[in-house]
Amino acid sequence: MDGGAPHRFTVTDYHRMAEANVFGIDARVELIRGTVVDKPKASVPHLWTVNTLNMLFASLLVGRAIVSVQNSIRLDDQSEPEPDVVLLASDADRSKHPGPAEVLLVIEVSDTTLDYDRAVKVPLYAESGLVEYWIINIPERLVEVYRNPKEGAYQDVERVVSGRISLEALPGIEVDVAQVFAATSS
Repeated sequence: MDGGAPHRFTVTDYHRMAEANVFGIDARVELIRGTVVDKPKASVPHLWTVNTLNMLFASLLVGRAIVSVQNSIRLDDQSEPEPDVVLLASDADRSKHPGPAEVLLVIEVSDTTLDYDRAVKVPLYAESGLVEYWIINIPERLVEVYRNPKEGAYQDVERVVSGRISLEALPGIEVDVAQVFAATSS
């Protein structure tokens, strides 16, 4: 018997499976290109970096954007990832999962998932037209900034070790790289 292609799920299928508790009550999963993917348990540095980003953005963005932490965004009918932090337009439609038009910045905090976040999430987010994507690279203590998606790839990529990063979609808002890593200082 030949092995066939894996079955691809839609976002609707994925939601039905979650409602039926197919994944289990404490499952950490996301839908990527029609495949349900397990998310690893967060390390201590990962957890504290997400908390730090939440505090930083919540204080910087009052009235300008919504800080969404570890909640899903619907990119299309086959993908509903759960990034660590997403900045959403303040006027986002609250009757549905946020989509690419409402996403101002998506952030993945990478401790053990760096290769996956580069190989899978970078093209996924670029193809969806997300204007800006950051990887908080914990092992190297730097921020990888991806901007200007065009034809499924980010045209501008920068590795920021120190200084401040401006947010493309929110003029006047800057994040100090040292503050991002303050919670994981040795």
